[in-house]
Amino acid sequence: MATDHIRYDVLARDALRGVLRKVLSDAAAHGLPGEHHFFITFISSAEGVKLSPRLLAQYPDEMTIILQHQFWDLVVYEDRFEVGLSFGGIPERLAVPFSAITSFFDPSVQFGLKFEQSETAPEPAAQNLPAAPAAPASPLAAPAAPAEPAEEPAKPSEGAEVVRLDRFRKK
Repeated sequence: MATDHIRYDVLARDALRGVLRKVLSDAAAHGLPGEHHFFITFISSAEGVKLSPRLLAQYPDEMTIILQHQFWDLVVYEDRFEVGLSFGGIPERLAVPFSAITSFFDPSVQFGLKFEQSETAPEPAAQNLPAAPAAPASPLAAPAAPAEPAEEPAKPSEGAEVVRLDRFRKK
């Protein structure tokens, strides 16, 4: 097999992270439109992630946050986003680099992205996913869902359809 000197997998992953950056930037500027809301799973111990010691102790490996009704001060930078959320009634400020994100899911339109953390992993793919568990009304009620439920719908063995980027290319 030929060596991929161009690293299409890395280019595709970075482009899809750009989609995530754009969606969060729009939400920061204009709020969430319609019924859109986001499940974002990230590696809590990744470089650049900023969590309180309390949250890091509770979620030492992965954490899923839900941006829906009660979040504030969402700020999006080139390499990360920062947001205020409440966990158990305690306000917290999180900083999450885009490189730490393992999955993004908007259940209102069944759209998700899954990112592999390995440099040699296959490129991420946009996915139409089966319904996810209903999001709680506010982060106060359930500050973070475990990573497993947010990721389970992404398993192709459960009927998820992988949408290839080639499908949108003009021929």
